[in-house]
Amino acid sequence: MVDSKPREKWSGSADFLFSCIGYAIGLGNVWRFPYLCYQHGGGAFLIPYYVTLICGGIPLFFLEVALGQYTSIGGLGIWRICPMFKGVGYAAAIIAFWLNCYYIVVLAWALYYAYNSVISSILPWSTCTNWWNSPSCRTLPQMRNYSSLLTCSSIQFKTNASMMVCLKNVTDHLAQFTSPVKEFWERNALQITDDISEPGSLRMPLVITLGISWIACYFCIWKGVRWTGKVVYFTSMFPYLLLFILLIRGLTLEGAMDGIKYLFIPDLTKLKTSALWIEASTQIFFSYGLGLGALVALGSYNKYNKNCYRDTLILAAFNEGTCLISGFVIFSVIGFMAKTEGRKISEVADSGPGLAFVAYPAAVAQLPFSPFWSALFFIMIIFIGLDSQFVTMEGFITACVDEWPILRRRKELFIAFVCLISYLIGLPTVTQGGMYVFKILDYYSASGWCLLVLLFFECISVSWFYGADRFYEDIKDMIGFYPGRFWKWCWIVFTPLLCTSIAIFSLIEYEPVKYKNYQFPKWAEYIGWCIALSSILAIPIYIIIIYSRQTGSFKERWKKITTPTIDRNRSIDDNDKETKQRMLTDHTTAMTNL
Repeated sequence: MVDSKPREKWSGSADFLFSCIGYAIGLGNVWRFPYLCYQHGGGAFLIPYYVTLICGGIPLFFLEVALGQYTSIGGLGIWRICPMFKGVGYAAAIIAFWLNCYYIVVLAWALYYAYNSVISSILPWSTCTNWWNSPSCRTLPQMRNYSSLLTCSSIQFKTNASMMVCLKNVTDHLAQFTSPVKEFWERNALQITDDISEPGSLRMPLVITLGISWIACYFCIWKGVRWTGKVVYFTSMFPYLLLFILLIRGLTLEGAMDGIKYLFIPDLTKLKTSALWIEASTQIFFSYGLGLGALVALGSYNKYNKNCYRDTLILAAFNEGTCLISGFVIFSVIGFMAKTEGRKISEVADSGPGLAFVAYPAAVAQLPFSPFWSALFFIMIIFIGLDSQFVTMEGFITACVDEWPILRRRKELFIAFVCLISYLIGLPTVTQGGMYVFKILDYYSASGWCLLVLLFFECISVSWFYGADRFYEDIKDMIGFYPGRFWKWCWIVFTPLLCTSIAIFSLIEYEPVKYKNYQFPKWAEYIGWCIALSSILAIPIYIIIIYSRQTGSFKERWKKITTPTIDRNRSIDDNDKETKQRMLTDHTTAMTNL
């Protein structure tokens, strides 16, 4: 039974732009970008980052949005342009599903911190007198007083060697102490175990905040794209106000410029590591939300003749501006911490997913009205993460509903079911060993190799098989002009070459996943690779299945599975009279010429 309910469109011309801003500008910019920069030597990370941005990120963003707008179908239906590659759509849906299950955990952490920021006039991570603190906990003032007693002066030591020994002894002595911020994160919020094989029990506060996050996500998308388009006006813009307030406050801190210099001055020795290149490239793809079907879904709700080329350039500027502003906010705080603690910037905080939950809370604990600044920061994290989460969900739901139209009749119930299943699958990430599960999912399920493979096939399916020239004609038919040749060269050569090169480089210089200094056991790596293969294998499996279903010679079968089956007239909005009239005129002219 085919559902006859008409497909929705954006209710306003700006709905698409704000939805893309809310989707593409998310935790990948504010949370993931700073911690990857910090982990890979600051400015060194920016070199491969911008190479990937120019040759891969923006061209693929434009490709996905234009493809969705032209076909007016979700992430599975678009592969009518080349039926053989429908497995790419299934792979994207699988990756989006995995991402939905673990990405939202960051919102659960942020909700927990926001709650703890407002329940007391004193931040709980600013003192060492709480039940979770260890005997080695020392506040920053205590550390300053203690370090002042352990001085190494040139008067005491006549030689540089003696001075260096003294400094090393002082550093080693201070290293035995831990900060209350780090202890709140590890011993209260996470209550982290020592090993992934020790999952521990569920952290009930995080179970509750995770549930609240999923309920909020459900009510953001339950009424369809017209409702979602209005929600993102607030959820995408409000965080910018908070971000600018935090930026101004961060830049006024002592030592802020030292942190910002660290962000831009590269350590060129880091460029030799494969981890840097693969993390930088996948960060671009991750922050732009590529390969998940969400951009295709957002574009599919556009009117046929909307200028998606202009929107792509606007969104690229917004995205990169947000990354840099977020980097300024976090690194100004790290510079402040380094200044006040008398340590190197690279030693101030542990790099990793928890950087934003350690670096910023440590800084705000030393500011006047610290609960206010802390609550402001984590509310910003919540809003930024929420719109990315529900737009990714919208992309997944759209792909399923377009592929199986019967679901459209019970869409609200289907969304509730998906949210519930995703919540249950995400529960292991809020156990006491949940950070290890989170790291495995973050490393294997929606980034790295699986994302590179998916984007390679997505790009060549359009540029090589469907045809870059044909796609250019389609774009011209929609927006009224041809984009520059640069985009065509990227889709045909540069982007596939970039994805292939980084994937091969990462295999040659393969580095197993680790969390801080913890090396995961082999069985955990195998599980990670199984998660990655759950999406990658969908591509060749579907090619084999669709080829085996055809009859005739190899050439005949090949033609059948690579010939587009998209109906050009289907993509035209029923209310878009101007476009319909133009196509009718073009058809009449062509018939007259014949």
